[in-house]
Amino acid sequence: MTQATSWTLYRRLIGYVRPYWKYFTAAFVGYAIYAASSTALAEMMKRLIEGIQNPDAAFRLFLPLFVIGMFALRGVGTFLGTFYMSNVARNVVHSLRCSVFNHMLHLPGRFFDSHSSGHLISRVTYHVEQVTGAATNAITIILREGLFVIGLIGYLLWTNWLLTMLFLTVTPLIGLAVSYASKRFRRISRRIQHSMGDVTHVASEALTGYKVVRTHGAEDYEKRRFAAASAYNRDQSLKEALTKATSTPIIQLLVAMALAGLVWLAMAPSLMANMTPGEFVAFITAAALMANPIKQLTDINSVIQKGLAAASELFRLLEVPVEIDEGRREPAAIAGRVAFEGVHFAYGDDQPDVLKGIDLHVEAGEMIAIVGRSGSGKSTLVNLLPRFYRPTRGRVTIDEVAVEDYRLSPLRRQIALVSQQVTLFNASVAANIAYGVPDADREAVEVAARAAYADEFIAQLPQGYDTVVGDNGVMLSGGQRQRLAIARAIFKDSPLLVLDEATSALDSESERYIQRALEEVCRGRTTFVIAHRLSTIERADRILVMEQGRIVESGSHSELLEREGAYASLYRLQFQEAAA
Repeated sequence: MTQATSWTLYRRLIGYVRPYWKYFTAAFVGYAIYAASSTALAEMMKRLIEGIQNPDAAFRLFLPLFVIGMFALRGVGTFLGTFYMSNVARNVVHSLRCSVFNHMLHLPGRFFDSHSSGHLISRVTYHVEQVTGAATNAITIILREGLFVIGLIGYLLWTNWLLTMLFLTVTPLIGLAVSYASKRFRRISRRIQHSMGDVTHVASEALTGYKVVRTHGAEDYEKRRFAAASAYNRDQSLKEALTKATSTPIIQLLVAMALAGLVWLAMAPSLMANMTPGEFVAFITAAALMANPIKQLTDINSVIQKGLAAASELFRLLEVPVEIDEGRREPAAIAGRVAFEGVHFAYGDDQPDVLKGIDLHVEAGEMIAIVGRSGSGKSTLVNLLPRFYRPTRGRVTIDEVAVEDYRLSPLRRQIALVSQQVTLFNASVAANIAYGVPDADREAVEVAARAAYADEFIAQLPQGYDTVVGDNGVMLSGGQRQRLAIARAIFKDSPLLVLDEATSALDSESERYIQRALEEVCRGRTTFVIAHRLSTIERADRILVMEQGRIVESGSHSELLEREGAYASLYRLQFQEAAA
């Protein structure tokens, strides 16, 4: 990363501070007061020496008052700087974190296919905190200690400009040390941030899938995976600590050498002749006071480099294009006529086609069942309707309008989706059914639950509809979770319904309930049903059989059985398995 890139990143970070300029200004004023009052310590030493040499009753009273006033001002400055900069810091954390999270919610499906959830969560949590360190914590030190150093240098120049220029000859050496440390900090910080993503990813997988881990006796394997990820993070953190522990003493030694040379020069008779003892003590005091702020300014370099490395990752994420939403049409209500016209689809430019020339026309209210072996393209086909993916060739239309011409949010409001992998949120039953609709009508929620035959088990829960279901519905059985997902689709009341293996997690009794519910909910809606159990789709208007991305058969249940083709083979195979 070049110096120009670093400044570009930092300017972009400062953009998140800009809305809080009033707080920032108050902090700046506070740190200016702090720097001025701290610099006054050198002047106090000068006045003290002069007072000792020339005792005076008025001065004896003035000096203690001066000391009290100096430290009172320093306290006021510290309070203003610390409080208002903390205010800026927390607001920047909130703003940046929301920006990253909001952006990720609008990224295309392909992005999530190629990124683990652990690494994405790490960016919202760990990376943001690192960036905030650079945007606010570093600025705190730079302002407070930087203004202090400027004040001291100004005082030194005012006292003896020639000695000051000699003292500052060490500056280029300090700059070289800081530059080398910066590059190393940045490189190591990138590794630390990536390793934190690995730690989060491994922990998330193992804890989410704890049942699989235990049933396979893989606890030791997961412990080794986590230990390896954590060990790499530890090693990189130790390298960072080593760089910091080495660079700081070197810079302090350079300052000490400059200070030692200053003392030696200042004690030369020719120089002493032009300075009073008070001025000499004040000069040495001001020079000595520079050691601590310079140490803090060099220490903060590691925070800045961590922040810039994290900022590079976050801004790269924020530059990932969101889902294309160039449509202008907003469907208030659609009839539900769907067409796939010569549709091809591949998950990547270098990947083979998953869909190969799909041509399909569906009338409004028609129920289409799609069957086929795993990997034949069934789910991919229906995922084109809500534009989770875009066809690589061909087009998909709804009511004779290409789906790309609709605005995304209104289009998706017209489609209800129930998949095999049910997603429930750690909220109440009612909130899950009416997901995305705050303050939903309770009667409408209960009607949807009754239609999905979920009302019976909901009534047995401790708080009924107000029962919190736990992380992804962990408090419920597979069949209960699936029925809640179907109730959610019924509540949404969309003209297009997609059921992707929606009954696969149900027992036979629950399946009978759901079949009756689905018959009711599908009435008057265009429905796509992806089914593994062929017995659940016998009443479909049309059944499509897919193989290797193509529709190889189409017809009603009885028609396809009579043809003795692919569907008949699948049906007989499943019937034999059921009989066995």
